[in-house]
Amino acid sequence: MKDVYESPLNSRYASREMKYIFSPDCKFRTWRKLWIALAESEQELGLPITDEQIAELKAHADDINYEVAEAREKLVRHDVMSHVYAYGVQCPKAKGIIHWGATSCYVGDNTDVILMTEGLKLVRKKLVNLIDKLAKFADQYKGLPCLAFTHFQPAQPTTVGKRAALWLMDVMMDLSTLEFQISQMRLLGSKGTTGTQASFMELFEGDEEKVKALDRKIAEKMGFQSCFPVSGQTYPRKLDSQVMNTLAGIAQSAHKFSNDLRLLQHLKEIEEPFEKNQIGSSAMAYKRNPMRSERIASLSRYVIADAVNPAITASTQWFERTLDDSANKRISIPEAFLAVDAILELYINVVSGLVVYPKMIEKHLRDELPFMATENILMSAVKKGGDRQELHERIRQHSMEAGKVVKVEGKPNDLPERIAADPAFGLTAEEIRAELVPENFVGRAGTQVTEFLEGEVRPALEKYKDLLGLEVEINV
Repeated sequence: MKDVYESPLNSRYASREMKYIFSPDCKFRTWRKLWIALAESEQELGLPITDEQIAELKAHADDINYEVAEAREKLVRHDVMSHVYAYGVQCPKAKGIIHWGATSCYVGDNTDVILMTEGLKLVRKKLVNLIDKLAKFADQYKGLPCLAFTHFQPAQPTTVGKRAALWLMDVMMDLSTLEFQISQMRLLGSKGTTGTQASFMELFEGDEEKVKALDRKIAEKMGFQSCFPVSGQTYPRKLDSQVMNTLAGIAQSAHKFSNDLRLLQHLKEIEEPFEKNQIGSSAMAYKRNPMRSERIASLSRYVIADAVNPAITASTQWFERTLDDSANKRISIPEAFLAVDAILELYINVVSGLVVYPKMIEKHLRDELPFMATENILMSAVKKGGDRQELHERIRQHSMEAGKVVKVEGKPNDLPERIAADPAFGLTAEEIRAELVPENFVGRAGTQVTEFLEGEVRPALEKYKDLLGLEVEINV
């Protein structure tokens, strides 16, 4: 439909997998799985629920009669009770035991946790594939010297692979945070209207062990280790904030990468992929704008800002619950997942097709290398009998003049020629040029990359090797 608003996250950016996780169909199917888990658990703990009733519930777990639920909701204005009714229409024998003892949050909140957990697992899959791509790039270019920058001013050289390892370190930290967050995901369970489980105490005639067992059984049937031991009517909204902070951390890493790459593309050292028929600018036909990196930055900024939503919600809940979380949650949480999904697909796509220009990298490095080699030149001149203090001052003066030639006159750096022409140094131009070997100035950059890959990255990739091999396709 072209005459109604649709979120670009849905129509342009996110993958079908992630969109399905937060779709109505996935949500309502999960509701039915939870009702089945509740009925089975209640039966196992002695409530009068028959195998026939459970079989009937399972027979209609997936063929949801949406039209019945939608018509009922128009009448009663309650989504959960409308779906209880619709399920009962399909399951007349089980109608009376559907949702027995539960509140709306039993299906609503438990489903939210389940869907967020599935979303985190899909994010993990894409993060692992990104790590694999970054690791290969870092390894390939670990020995290629390049100009490093502090304050975006030329600094001691590094290597292209070492810089990529910085991006990779951020993402590895994100993976660690993500793994921890997945380990912390717990269901609400069956806690009742204020979290006291009073309705279930009534159902089980005061048997606390059975009430506690009900939570354990539901968690196990839904694939979780546990439920929250205490809660109000809802699971603690702190969980939403923790999940969102995990997603925002990934967005931060991606944004940093996109910043660096756009600067490198300006320098003509490394570019993002540019397709044969891609148009960079509607006016300037020659341009190769870093569209994908810019999109990464744009979506990342949205996720980082979106993290404020569940933080405010968690901090402003009243006592055992208020409903001012609901509308916010159903927008902010799914859209953050969809945005991070899109960000990671873009990041994977960009890293998979990075274009490196070694000659431009070498040119920029050699333009600045004479300044960086002055300490080595000074030591060589002292070995030939020169006075270190005097030579230090002369190098400072020559450097200033050479800098003026570069900046004011736009000419090449002539510092080596200036030093060679100064008899105080006693060095020939050839001897000075021999000091200007880029590989001599990168320290342990290449070794650091190798150690990082071997010590931390490859073990993580081995752990998740079954997730590798993801192919991504950018829609627009």
